Amino acid sequence: MSPTNRTVVVTGIGATTPLGGDSASTWEALLAGRSGVRPLEQDWAAELPVRIAAQIAVEPGTVIPRPQARKLDRSAQFALIAAREAWADAGFTAPAGEDPSVDPNRLGTVMASGIGGLTTLLAQYDILLQQGFRKVSPHTVPMLMPNSPAANVSIDVNARAGAHTPVSACASGAEAIGYGIEMIRTGRADVVVAGGTEAVIHPLPIAAFGNMMAMSKNNDDPHGASRPYDTGRDGFVMGEGAGVVILESVEHARARGARIYCEAVGQGVSSDAHHITQPEPTGRGIAAALQHLLDTSDVKPAEIVHVNAHATSTPQGDVAEIKALRQIFGDDVDHMAVSATKSMTGHLLGGAGGIESVSTVLALHRRLAPPTINLAEQDPEADADIVTDKPRPLPEGTIVALNDSFGFGGHNVVLAFRSVD
Repeated sequence: MSPTNRTVVVTGIGATTPLGGDSASTWEALLAGRSGVRPLEQDWAAELPVRIAAQIAVEPGTVIPRPQARKLDRSAQFALIAAREAWADAGFTAPAGEDPSVDPNRLGTVMASGIGGLTTLLAQYDILLQQGFRKVSPHTVPMLMPNSPAANVSIDVNARAGAHTPVSACASGAEAIGYGIEMIRTGRADVVVAGGTEAVIHPLPIAAFGNMMAMSKNNDDPHGASRPYDTGRDGFVMGEGAGVVILESVEHARARGARIYCEAVGQGVSSDAHHITQPEPTGRGIAAALQHLLDTSDVKPAEIVHVNAHATSTPQGDVAEIKALRQIFGDDVDHMAVSATKSMTGHLLGGAGGIESVSTVLALHRRLAPPTINLAEQDPEADADIVTDKPRPLPEGTIVALNDSFGFGGHNVVLAFRSVD
């Protein structure tokens, strides 16, 4: 099929997060300002400098049958749960081919993970050392592969137009959704299951991030530990889970009578080329991604009324993002309601762009911006209208919301969604 420039819409959403086992319970918790962060009670956490995390609210083993779950890394389990919810939410009743409304050859998956099957790898290595090679699971390789979530979701829905896995640290989930938008826009697919997943609450990454001084050590106040934009912020809190959206060409969605949440307008992408872990302090790279979005879409700054910010609660990152918004949008930033939902979910790393896109889609659909919690004293360098205390109504009419995601290595991705009547 020759390249096109088709309109892309969101027709389904799914999630499993530290706040709830599906998108509805997660959204309810976000609006209520509830924190999913709690103490780590595992024995291995006792001696770590960081002993808190945003662990999943509903264990996947209670949802996925044990024979299937034991062949899947935790990250793939999360992806499958969120994708199945999104698939059903979009109105599909069976895998492609069995459901006559979607052609498997026109269905794709893009499921990202920043780290992949780390817990499988480390657990099986322990078994190798302690019990010998005969006890290593034969499922180890397909479980630890970073593309395992994308592959398993594609098998589950019978998607044959491509199964892809962008890996760009904490921008991975957003990049997956952006890639899915382009698959439809350029004619490769009619429907794409896209999102991000992560499951690395484990002593090694927690110790490593902690030694980098990237994570909050506020062990005595788990609920108050993730505090984006606050002058007392001291790092991010690790979370786990997945968020998935169903992307679809508007023609395909209308032909089958699908409910449409919003339009997926496009993406802006850039790289800092600055430092492997630190953001470029002036926000130059983030600003380039925002400008790329404007240059490649019909979005106008005055339309943008909401930003689901990356805002991990790190001293440098939170400020660089606001500086970038000011560089590109100037005074228009003053009418953008900024939400930092990681204050409640923690930071899902490669899954962040997935769940935060779900939140952004629902903010447009429900006309409500979730609050940012734990913001007692706003950093004066974070010069923006941060939503606090309670959800804020968004204006009527046609409006645009952004979801920002940035990752180690200088990866910057901005997604834009537009309301539909």
